[in-house]
Amino acid sequence: MKIKVKKGSLAEYETGAAVVTHFEDETVLEGAASSLDERSGGLIADIIRLGDFTGRTNQIAVIYTRNDFPVKRIVMAGMGKRADFTLERLRGAYARAAQQIRTLKIGEFSSALHFRGVDLPLERMAEGVVEGVLLGLYRFLPFKTVDLEQNHKITGFTLLEADDAAFKAIRSGAKTAEIIADAVSFARDMVSTPSNQMTPTDLAKEARKSTRGKNIRCTVLDAEQMKAAGMNALLGVARGSHEPPKMILLEYNGGKKSSPAIALVGKAITFDSGGISIKPSEKMDQMKTDMAGGAAVIAAVRAAAELGLPLNLVGIVPATENLPGGNAFKPGDILTSLSGRTIEIVTTDAEGRLILADALTYAARYKPAAIIDLATLTGACIVALGDHVIGMMGRDDKLKQEIREAAEFTEENVWELPLWEEYHELVKGDAADYKNAAGRAGGAITAGAFLSKFTGDTPWVHLDIAGPAWIAKDKPYIPKGASGVGVRLLVQFLRNGCLTRKK
Repeated sequence: MKIKVKKGSLAEYETGAAVVTHFEDETVLEGAASSLDERSGGLIADIIRLGDFTGRTNQIAVIYTRNDFPVKRIVMAGMGKRADFTLERLRGAYARAAQQIRTLKIGEFSSALHFRGVDLPLERMAEGVVEGVLLGLYRFLPFKTVDLEQNHKITGFTLLEADDAAFKAIRSGAKTAEIIADAVSFARDMVSTPSNQMTPTDLAKEARKSTRGKNIRCTVLDAEQMKAAGMNALLGVARGSHEPPKMILLEYNGGKKSSPAIALVGKAITFDSGGISIKPSEKMDQMKTDMAGGAAVIAAVRAAAELGLPLNLVGIVPATENLPGGNAFKPGDILTSLSGRTIEIVTTDAEGRLILADALTYAARYKPAAIIDLATLTGACIVALGDHVIGMMGRDDKLKQEIREAAEFTEENVWELPLWEEYHELVKGDAADYKNAAGRAGGAITAGAFLSKFTGDTPWVHLDIAGPAWIAKDKPYIPKGASGVGVRLLVQFLRNGCLTRKK
């Protein structure tokens, strides 16, 4: 879909539908809503006066205009109480409006941004609107072959603004949102693709394709190179699969050569059966999503490069399948990781932390300013925090606070779990340095404690995205399925860091 920002008035612009927002229980119309109401002979005021539209959160109403009015339909989007306004409400309102417009099989639609008494820069507002529209309209359709006539596509969305300074701000925010939303959709596509079509080799190809025409260097290590390096934890997990493992390395150099990079590490188990410690069959089909952390890292690096962020960035994505087989690793085995530390295998279904152990060790070799890893790591995190929250662990308070601030903006909520010494005691091995599982109690935390053993002294944060990576019920701008969680969070964290450095 093409996003445009044009000079002009919404009430005078020829469009299939014009989206205007309204706050709950308010009777005074403002901005574009007021102009459209006057131009249409009071149609908006009538629907509010009659009580058919109150403006409650995500409420949608469609008004059909008459005569020679260039706006064929007015789509009202409820914002809830003005005092409760957030950027998240704005994203949701425009997502719901766009979805309604798609249902009506309209080809294109338009809007304008005029909010009285809202303390938010216009550039950020435009960013939220465009994100809501693009992410709300996302669908995964490449494997659909029937009823294609029902899959209507909207071709364009236009934002109208007459003021020069406001026009520039809106255009900038819209462009930023396009880049970020495209990256989220890219991650969603990778996660949604079935594992027979998204093998480690396929994922590496997608990563390489994502770097074309951008200032990103992509290197892919194969099994022989990993063996020579000593990545035996990753290779141990890969042994049961006929699909060769890959270590994907993405390097973006947008900052000074002397500036240390930020390392992003993403778990990419392209299918997780649990291995010898096999999972129950129920919902095993969803285990294609166990590479959501890796997908988020690949997409975030791409977005950072397209935004031209002035920093250096390294993306590290260990990719493999975890399957049972005659050559699969087994409970009781001991693996020697890239760090030289030995790991006793308690369960082969705790494989993500094994591939991350080697990836984190490799990341530390870049001597980065910080390491952030994302992983659909533990069901225990879902038990602790539910389906909609990212579990956060780490040992650097400043880095954790920066992640919190980014999460508050993107509404990809994080909640910190403790990494006290008692948890570290639980991952000590009996026959090896460490063991890869420490029982059910505090399972998400002991997984984080295990990962901490492979990050050296580098500031590090671990984000367990097991809950929100795949959602069972539609949200306003996150359709059911792969959410692309972590992409916007990482990009916002990087953007905030660039602003801090400029100051």
